[in-house]
Amino acid sequence: MDRETSSQHKIDYTLLFIIFLLAIVSCLSIQSAEPLLSEKLKNINFVAKQIQWYVIGAVAIAGTMVIDFDRFKMLSWYLYGFGMFLLFGLFVEKYIVDIPFADETKGATSWYNFPGFSFQPSELMKIIMVIVLSKIIADHREKYPINTVKDDFLLIGKILAVSIPPIAFLVKQPDMGMTMVFCAIIGTLILVSGIKWRIILSVVFTAVFVISLGVFLYFYFPDFFFTYVIKDYQMNRFYGWLDPWGHSSDKGLQLIRALLAIGSGELSGKGFQASEVYIPEGHTDFIFAVVSEQFGFVGASIIISLFFLLIYRMIHIALESHDPYGSYLCAGIIGMITFQVFQNVGMTVGILPITGLPLPFISYGGSSLATYMIAIGIVLNVRSRTKKFMFD
Repeated sequence: MDRETSSQHKIDYTLLFIIFLLAIVSCLSIQSAEPLLSEKLKNINFVAKQIQWYVIGAVAIAGTMVIDFDRFKMLSWYLYGFGMFLLFGLFVEKYIVDIPFADETKGATSWYNFPGFSFQPSELMKIIMVIVLSKIIADHREKYPINTVKDDFLLIGKILAVSIPPIAFLVKQPDMGMTMVFCAIIGTLILVSGIKWRIILSVVFTAVFVISLGVFLYFYFPDFFFTYVIKDYQMNRFYGWLDPWGHSSDKGLQLIRALLAIGSGELSGKGFQASEVYIPEGHTDFIFAVVSEQFGFVGASIIISLFFLLIYRMIHIALESHDPYGSYLCAGIIGMITFQVFQNVGMTVGILPITGLPLPFISYGGSSLATYMIAIGIVLNVRSRTKKFMFD
């Protein structure tokens, strides 16, 4: 007979230590980017503000761990409704009528600006989507333990029905970077949901067909493409990615500078705060390029290694959980963080288009950091309530 050998509530200190190391790297990286700040930003102590957000995030982790993760399952639809309400408010601001605290920034209406702080609802909605989709999959698998093709299509239909409304609001903001993050969360949860591979492959082929159709429209019906499929400013990002040197004065400037900074860092870098290449948004979106220039391949490798350890540890926690809902929660968070790391580093080194996504836990940013810390709190919650049994 199985016998419990460890306490139910157990904190994963390994995961917390990795987050602590990421916090140290973040503060050092932001401090190293100070010489690149514009004159109007030099009076702001971004390191102190980042430490403040890490403290707030630590409180958020503690608060998240107090609540049993099954409670998130019970509250999921209320959270979903709240998140949709916030996204709808931004939609109203952009397309219907001005509302307080919602403003357009850099062509996108993605933030609520309150006195003293700003808030991006889509960051919170990422976590809500993980909670809601995990509930849908867990409930579906409990109801249909032996899945058939019909059951799998039904599950995909449920997932799409919940996912399409928030994605539609993100597209209208427009925020294509966050849209891609949502798609990564959805894709990850579909992969681990037990849906048959032939169905998953059919979905993949459908996505490939849609992308191919977009390419066809671009070459043969450009007027239709730029009117209904994609806007000029969005296409400019692809131009700057595919041919940065051909657009070195505008669209490709950020990527060129990032590549120059990374390449000039060589093995060990130029030293702390010794940047010679000016990089806009050096303390936020392009902080990986700043680290690579000042600390070289060694510094960049340390950051990548920390993320590898973080993701590995979360995968371990997901596999250890005896509760399918807990495993799905971890999987969604793993997909979210992994994609954002891959996208940020990828856009910095030129293998992916620039989207404006920050590097998780490293880039300066309140809303994004708070979101990641809540996500880690959920993973720790799952781990703390995973019981160990003899002969497991």
